[in-house]
Amino acid sequence: MAEIEGNAVVANALKEQGVQFVFGIVGYPVIELGMAIQTAGIHYIGMRNEQAACYAAQAIGYLTGTPGVCLVVSGPGLIHAFGGMANAQVNCWPLLVIGGSVAQDHEGIGGFQECVPTQVELARPYCKYAARPASIHLIPMHVEKAMRLCKYGRPGVSYLDFPGNLLTTLVPEEAIPKQYLCPEPPLIYPNPRSIEEASRILLGAQRPLVILGKGAAYSKAEREVRELIENTNLPFLATPMGKGVVSDNSTKCVASARSHALQKADVILLVGARLNWILHFGRPPRFDPEVKIIQIDINAEEMHNSIKSAVAIQSDIKPAVAQITDILKAKRFNFGSDKQWWKELKLKCDGNKKGVEALAMDTTPPLNYYTVFHHIQEILPKNCIIVSEGANTMDIGRAMLFNDLPRHRLDAGTFGTMGVGLGFAIAAALYCRHYEPSKKVICVEGDSAFGFSGMEIETIVRYKLPIIIVIVNNSGIYSGVDKEIFEEMQSSGDVTQTTPPTVLSFATRYESMLNMFDRKGYFCTTIPEIQTSLKEALETNDRPSVINVIISPTADRKPQTFTWLTESKL
Repeated sequence: MAEIEGNAVVANALKEQGVQFVFGIVGYPVIELGMAIQTAGIHYIGMRNEQAACYAAQAIGYLTGTPGVCLVVSGPGLIHAFGGMANAQVNCWPLLVIGGSVAQDHEGIGGFQECVPTQVELARPYCKYAARPASIHLIPMHVEKAMRLCKYGRPGVSYLDFPGNLLTTLVPEEAIPKQYLCPEPPLIYPNPRSIEEASRILLGAQRPLVILGKGAAYSKAEREVRELIENTNLPFLATPMGKGVVSDNSTKCVASARSHALQKADVILLVGARLNWILHFGRPPRFDPEVKIIQIDINAEEMHNSIKSAVAIQSDIKPAVAQITDILKAKRFNFGSDKQWWKELKLKCDGNKKGVEALAMDTTPPLNYYTVFHHIQEILPKNCIIVSEGANTMDIGRAMLFNDLPRHRLDAGTFGTMGVGLGFAIAAALYCRHYEPSKKVICVEGDSAFGFSGMEIETIVRYKLPIIIVIVNNSGIYSGVDKEIFEEMQSSGDVTQTTPPTVLSFATRYESMLNMFDRKGYFCTTIPEIQTSLKEALETNDRPSVINVIISPTADRKPQTFTWLTESKL
């Protein structure tokens, strides 16, 4: 009678549930599990850091809708992954983490990498579901449940724990039950009365605004949302990863007047976005105290968060938006461009764009963020996937690098996590390789952000991923200092006392990391150098490129009406 090992049971269960990609770092007791995963026909990507592996797995889950898997070793391996698990849980991205753990007969006596309390208990705060199958026979059931809970309702994280002795146990193959394939999540339809009330409020709005969040992108509701915007002529804004649900280049996009639009709108339709710090909690002074918020969200617990909404609609985005559009179309509603609100918004947009254009046209070295991004945008191919990470690099890049399609921008997200960039880029490049091979991946990193996961360059080279990494290097965290001041700091006593916490080494040659692989990166200080380097990088299809762009250490964003982070007044 044929026998099967626990490792093969886990791998086969993942394959049966549609898993395509596993990212991880193997060691005791999961080396053989990594091999079994490849034997089952699943793509295994060996990373250099568990956090980066976790970031890559959740990004592939966001891009495909099928949870990616992160495979880690026991103890420290799992604990390193908690940063990625927390990010996926807060970001609402589907992710399954599988951890090896100490053999059960070594528990309680100081086994190798034994965790106390158990790994299941340690993982539980970062998960929707955490479990250890009690026997090999129960593995397929737990894998199905873990996958299902990753995807159902608000997407998130599942964790499965596998002791070393369970993975190496042999049982008769026929004793392993077949588990059904996890069904697609049920579609949640809105309460018709809530849709009618929302439509009534929109019909009476004098200063309406639509805000599109990454929930609208993840739900693939772009067709319904675009029909709403095009049919009603409503102005809209997008959160960072809501960009592209409706094109940034749409005439209805008022991103250039974001502060004014938020502050003066009297009715806001919130589509798959949350009233958290990214949207200043929906509170004054960033919002009108009397603003009426219409929320559409799949998660009931998100309703009325921070402020009381006028209408709270628990629903999938597609049916809710489609039904509102149908009612507004039946009423022949069109918010004409001759309205005073549109005139205000366009005036603000034009004024703000002129200010940005002045910064973007200043090509005198040392460069600023705006001119770098403007001249990168001129060269970028249409509809590439943009990964963005950093402080000013990410925030300014959001306004300067455009998206015409949804799910084409990946950044630090709701949790504001630094270190996600190269993991996200690896996932995006694998997605493109398997689904859209003509598409390019551009990873735009601040120099500080790059430092969190820079060794994943080896991973990128090993798997022949043609990711273009652009490092916008200001020699610091938020800001650095120029060469003369840095050298003075280095020569004046104890550098731990003379070097400010935000300062990094001046103009570090990060592009030289490619020399480790007998390849050459690009070092740029001028716009012609940047554009020439980017054009050359875009011609390569089997290897990464690193373009290190040196900008002024004191470069900053343009003056803001408000500080970027709303302060508590409590």
